[in-house]
Amino acid sequence: MLGWRGASRYYSAGYRAGFGLECRAIHRVRDVMGLTNTIVMIPFCRTLDEADRVLATMADHDVVRGRNGLETYVMAEIPSNIILAAQFADRFDGFSVGSNDLTQLTLGVDRDSERLSGLFNERDPAVTHSIQTLISAAHRAGRKAGLCGQRPSDDPDFARLLVAAGIDSISVTPDSFLLVKDNVAAAERDHGQSGRTDR
Repeated sequence: MLGWRGASRYYSAGYRAGFGLECRAIHRVRDVMGLTNTIVMIPFCRTLDEADRVLATMADHDVVRGRNGLETYVMAEIPSNIILAAQFADRFDGFSVGSNDLTQLTLGVDRDSERLSGLFNERDPAVTHSIQTLISAAHRAGRKAGLCGQRPSDDPDFARLLVAAGIDSISVTPDSFLLVKDNVAAAERDHGQSGRTDR
């Protein structure tokens, strides 16, 4: 889970050609097929330098943030994404919290470890504080913040926490959509808010 993944692959010589094919696919979907609501998401972007290098590599393949309305989001799943949220917001149009990885890296707990499974908790105060901090920082910068993960479907209280923090969207799998929608609707009633649940 901590190896050669996400942003670090995209600008490296070992995967540059593969990333080029991904960029060609994005170009085709948006500029040829006309599906301009497609947003690029960069996962596991460890540092600001990585963000700059990935965006430059995308531009080398003619996929340019802002061109033809292209938005580029970053997954917020590493503590550095939270700590430097304002600087990441200068480089990206929005954030998507990856709560599983964020929990794993915040608590130093391998989510697949049977011995440590009792410590893996997405509602740990350190994790929820990070999520709340990220949403606030994103909004101050005029950026949106969403979440992708299973927890809002399993835990109505987690959905309430997200709504109270002002989350802009929650992405879910089709099989959990109705349950999450109900959980979010209940949370919005509690907080007098209205929002959007994405599938």
